[in-house]
Amino acid sequence: MQPLDHLGIIAGNGIYPQVLAKAARSAGVKKISAIAFTDETDPNLRELVDQIEWLRVGELSRLLSVFRGSGVRQAIMAGQIAPRNLFELRPDWRALLLLAKLKRRNAESIFGAIAVELERIGVTLLAATTFLEQFLASNGVIAGPRLSRREKLEIEFGWEIAKRIASLDIGQTIVVKNGTVLAIEGFDGTNETIRRGGLLGGGRAVVIKVSKPNQDMRFDVPVIGRETIGAAAEAKVRVIAVEAGRTLLLERDRVIEAASAASISIVGR
Repeated sequence: MQPLDHLGIIAGNGIYPQVLAKAARSAGVKKISAIAFTDETDPNLRELVDQIEWLRVGELSRLLSVFRGSGVRQAIMAGQIAPRNLFELRPDWRALLLLAKLKRRNAESIFGAIAVELERIGVTLLAATTFLEQFLASNGVIAGPRLSRREKLEIEFGWEIAKRIASLDIGQTIVVKNGTVLAIEGFDGTNETIRRGGLLGGGRAVVIKVSKPNQDMRFDVPVIGRETIGAAAEAKVRVIAVEAGRTLLLERDRVIEAASAASISIVGR
């Protein structure tokens, strides 16, 4: 990919937008304009970008106006929006029109519709893994002890189930133990799913996180960060299995260090 002169970041919560901004700078991007959301985006992002505009979730017209006015032609969505803010959404007229056209309202349909709106003003939405290829999970054991035969069987058992659930847009994470599905990701997100499953399993459960069968890599890609490892350690999870080449390990070195310290194996499949 040719170096970009100007990148737009649509920044959700967590460390993802900051990791992306640093990686983009290292790749030679000269200017970064960020869209940040009140009560979502970490304010520290302002130290890593040239321009930052704060919006409420749902202000689609302002988002498009900011990018159009600043001359952004390529943008990346980085980070999630908390479920509570999606339920308390106060959409502007443009967002209302967008939502009214959708038969299903999930991450893929909403973000896909936003991508179309961006294209209409000349902004191309890039893959969420752009500039972050070094953080993609590799095959095999990435951190922690080697897997036991039982743990390998647990992954085999749960993998296809996780893929089917992901294909239905229910969630991308499940927790299994002894051939039983303990928890399925819903509206509460990955970390709460891990906590629920770990509590039900009483320790040494296996977490499986996958991409959708036809994953649009521009948004909602699987991500593992230090908070995920923290939730897994709290739940006494033994293994986290992720999809190699399609899952981001944000702050990879710190994630590996935290997982190893908690004797949690991360494995790419």
